[in-house]
Amino acid sequence: MGGVIVTNPPKAEAKDVEALAAFGVATVSEAMGRTGLLGPSIRPVQQGVRVAGTAVTVLGWPGDNLMIHAAVEQCGEGDILVVTTTSPCTDGLFGELFATALQKRGVRGVVLNTGIRDTQELRDMGFAAWSRAVSSQGTVKATGGSVNVPIAIDGQVVRPGDVIVADDDGVVVVPREKARGTAEKSEAREAKEAATRAAFLEGQLGLDRYGLRDTLQRLGVEYRSYEEYTGAGS
Repeated sequence: MGGVIVTNPPKAEAKDVEALAAFGVATVSEAMGRTGLLGPSIRPVQQGVRVAGTAVTVLGWPGDNLMIHAAVEQCGEGDILVVTTTSPCTDGLFGELFATALQKRGVRGVVLNTGIRDTQELRDMGFAAWSRAVSSQGTVKATGGSVNVPIAIDGQVVRPGDVIVADDDGVVVVPREKARGTAEKSEAREAKEAATRAAFLEGQLGLDRYGLRDTLQRLGVEYRSYEEYTGAGS
């Protein structure tokens, strides 16, 4: 079974990646019109970590991590390895030895649409990881695949060089051409949320700040006292 390893694909500008690193996954997704999320099943193996980097993509076969070995050579400073397989797989394709090799090359983390193992070791060494499953099941190295080609995870296309942002809430992909604009929109969104937070701290209600009382009325939602609702006292 053949495949292709693409070398030196275009990447998002480093300054735009760093700008996006300042924002959470939820903020970035909202800034892109609620798009880009890699789904709720991809979860972190650690807590309290946020990373952003450029994607190096892997398309392999279930139960086979040969192409992750091939991808390590293509990874460099500031990258995040993103792995999926041709059909669903929860085997532990990635562990501490891969992380050691990637950390040496300046890679910021890994996102796996598969299983992962050695999670305690990964936490101990400070290597950030997100995966669909945790599994001790081992793998083989026997089937060709591809590196640095477009892949799909939960309906979202990830291309090599796109920006990956990951935190406790999950993972979002930002197309490399939209990195700068998304960072600017994320900053504006955070400023708006800061103003709302200050208003809430002063006691303002979301119903009033967002003009939602009119929405409730338009939808026919009524206010009734407990006595009116239950008929008590009638």
